[in-house]
Amino acid sequence: MTYDSVHHYASPAYGTIFAGHFNEADRYVTNRPEGMADWLLVYTLEGEGYFRTPSGETRCTAGDVCLLRGGVPHQYGTAPECRWNLIWSHFPYLTETKYVPDADLLRISLGDEHSRNRVYRALRNVLQDSRERRSLWEQLCENEIRGVLLLMAEQSRKKADPRVEETLHYLSRHMGDTLRVEEIARAIGLSASRLSHLFKQETGSTLMDTLNEMRIRQAALLMKLSGRTATEAATDVGFRNYNHFASVFRRQMGVNPGEYRRLHHPASFFHA
Repeated sequence: MTYDSVHHYASPAYGTIFAGHFNEADRYVTNRPEGMADWLLVYTLEGEGYFRTPSGETRCTAGDVCLLRGGVPHQYGTAPECRWNLIWSHFPYLTETKYVPDADLLRISLGDEHSRNRVYRALRNVLQDSRERRSLWEQLCENEIRGVLLLMAEQSRKKADPRVEETLHYLSRHMGDTLRVEEIARAIGLSASRLSHLFKQETGSTLMDTLNEMRIRQAALLMKLSGRTATEAATDVGFRNYNHFASVFRRQMGVNPGEYRRLHHPASFFHA
């Protein structure tokens, strides 16, 4: 992989969105005693860096995403005797910043692979789109940055065990498969009994109950918005037995699947 050179960013045009990907030794440092109008997102892929603001020093390691507030005096760079592999983006004020905690620097440790990949892909998209500058590049970049900000806001408000977060992502990705607790536990790296206990402790629900809730919500959307029959929707979301699907659906939604479809989908759709 090739990285950007810090020398190409000596005099950036602040007030617009731009991004970069550095992998720097501990000689790398940026010092802005007066701060800057822009906000800064930094995601650490490998190594270790630091930020110094009036609130103190914060170290950031792999999986940490940091948000530096506009107007805050700061210094940041590679930690001593380390390298720092970071992808970053400057951006003007966006309304989504109001959802994150009011701090000079917010650091969120992304404990699960799904969240890490999501942030990395978002900033890679910002990097590419801000360079190519197609007709709607600013709007595309803003959308990616807004998503990262909202993810940081969500992560800062909850203290769920990262293994539970990863389990929820796994259930979502494999909703249509035939799943067993043992298989889910192996994917997360825990024993079946340990994961079952941890998940129930954190969420108040069992793994299978949560999976079925996800499936029923998705099945309802498929019938309501995509015109799928109850039988098709049941198969799509992973139920192999229609009677079981109908029983779980009725318990969660209050009506049977066929009645739900008739109530929520325009009759004209069925005759199109």
